[in-house]
Formats: sequence, structure tokens, C-alpha cells
Amino acid sequence: MKVILVHTCGGPDQMRVHEVPTPAPGPGHALVKIAAAGVNFIDVYYRTGLYKAPLPVFIGMEAAGTVEETGPDVSEVAAGDRVAYCLARGAYAEYAIVPSSVLVKLPDEIDFPTAAAAMLQGLTAHYLAISTYPLKEGDTALVHAAAGGVGLLLVQIAKMRGARVLGTVSTQAKADLALEAGADGVMFYTRQDFEPEVRRLTSGRGVDVIYDSVGASTLMKGLNSLRPRGMMVSFGQSSGPVGPIDPLLLSQKGSLFLTRPKLGDYCATRLELLWRADDVLGWIGAGKLKVRVDRTYRLAEAAQAHRDLEGRKTSGKVLLLPD
Repeated sequence: MKVILVHTCGGPDQMRVHEVPTPAPGPGHALVKIAAAGVNFIDVYYRTGLYKAPLPVFIGMEAAGTVEETGPDVSEVAAGDRVAYCLARGAYAEYAIVPSSVLVKLPDEIDFPTAAAAMLQGLTAHYLAISTYPLKEGDTALVHAAAGGVGLLLVQIAKMRGARVLGTVSTQAKADLALEAGADGVMFYTRQDFEPEVRRLTSGRGVDVIYDSVGASTLMKGLNSLRPRGMMVSFGQSSGPVGPIDPLLLSQKGSLFLTRPKLGDYCATRLELLWRADDVLGWIGAGKLKVRVDRTYRLAEAAQAHRDLEGRKTSGKVLLLPD
């Protein structure tokens, strides 16, 4: 089978296609034939070495496909099941060995590309809006990268919760996408300072919560854009890691809350995973949540997919399709 491996952490060209034997699943695992794999910034972090993993690094945290075979002690799925998953590395491949505990059976109305586009980013948007800071009617949220994969889903879920949503984007085309998803207003971080604009749009009060996947270039300004006792949710770092923060700063800026959550802690049990996945896939099936697949690439084009993602050339979801 073909698989992408990284033998030396670094740039996109470090991802190479290798031919390896198709593995057999062990206890508690299943062999999944990959139909589509999601491309996410967490893949970039593993490729560059920001997130540590033994070399060679298997890349890809999310996919959809068909169960080919199960190992011993597997009760969640069976051969022939259509499934999707996240939180297991190795999705940039024709086949993957996946813990059965993270596999979710797909409803008939959800196709593989949609499922692969919905898992990691959809579940992330779900926990951010429903658990980390449980949005309610009357809240105002600021979503950075509002036209990105998580951003577009987060805007829609926030609107379902009755919140007012402001977003930052880089281009008019991305602004149009964020507004179409339900954003009440957008700011162009490439030509506007969002901090005074947020204050203007909230009559000086500041927003209740900021969902920040950008990191270094936005977080400190974001702390100045929150209301007293507001929450900064830092869940990504596409512009680079955030430096150390003195906790006293949070007091000085209004007794703020700062959290750095990750999906694994919000899908800590299979029951929690299924709750979030059932919500997200159910909303998609009912037409309440729209997933936008922006671009697809062949497996051998993984390096270009990463270049386009890191270069902010994409809006919505990026997928890899096995050759």
C-alpha cells in the first residue's frame, strides 16, 4: 500500500510516498480502506516537529472509508461498515490501522468526502461552542479565520446557539463565505486592526469569547478585545506559537479566562465522541450544518496541499484522495 511518511521533520517536501506492506489489525483495531483523508494544521505541526512523534512520522489525523478487517476484541464495527474517524495518526495512506474505539459508523446520507471533512474540524467546532465556552443567546463571539475549515463550522454552530458572531478574514472572497455561513460582521485582519473594530462593534464592551486558531499574531490583541471575565480560547497556532503569558496580565485586563483545549480531552470517552459525532453528522444530514470542501489532492500531492494550507490559500476543508 502507499503511505506518506516523514523521516526528517521540516518543510512540505519532507512528506514522501512509500510503498509498504498492508498491515493486519491487532486486538482492538480495524483495518480501514481510506476513501478520503482530511488535511489539518495539526498535520503541519507533526510534520515540522512542533508536535513530537517518533520518526518516521505517520501523518494525517482524520479520514473516512470502509472497514476491511477487524482484529480480536472489536465490537464497535465490522467488515464492510462505512466509517469515519479522527484522533488517530496515519490517515495519509491507502489503508490505516485504527483503534476501533474511535471509529464512527456513517449514516447512509453522508458520503466519504463529507465525512472526512466533518470529523476533526466538526467535532472541534462542537466542543468549542458547546463545552469550552457554552454559547447562549445574547453572547457575542469573535472567530478568527472565520472562513477556514473550523471557522465556517464554528460560525454556523454559534448561530444555532443564538450567539452574535464576528469574524476575521483575509480577503473579500473569504468574507463572503463567512457571511454566508451566518457571521454578523467581518473584519479584514490584512488591512484592519481588529482590536478597535471589536470595541466599536460592541459599543466598547468587548466580546464574551474569542476562538483563536491563529496564535502568535492575534492572541495578545485578543485579550484587549474581551469583556471583563471574558474567555480567550486558544486552540491553534497557524501564525506561530504563543509566547509565555504572565497570569497577572489576565487580572489586569479584567479577570480574564485563558484556555488551550484540545479535541482529545473533549472526546475523552467513546460516549462523548459519539455524542459529538452524532450531533455533527446529524446536523449535516438534516441540512442544518454545511461542510465546504475547498480542494482535493491526490496522495502524491500532499506537499502541495500543505503549502496551500499554510499559505492561507484555502477556505473550508482540504482533502487528500488516495491514488
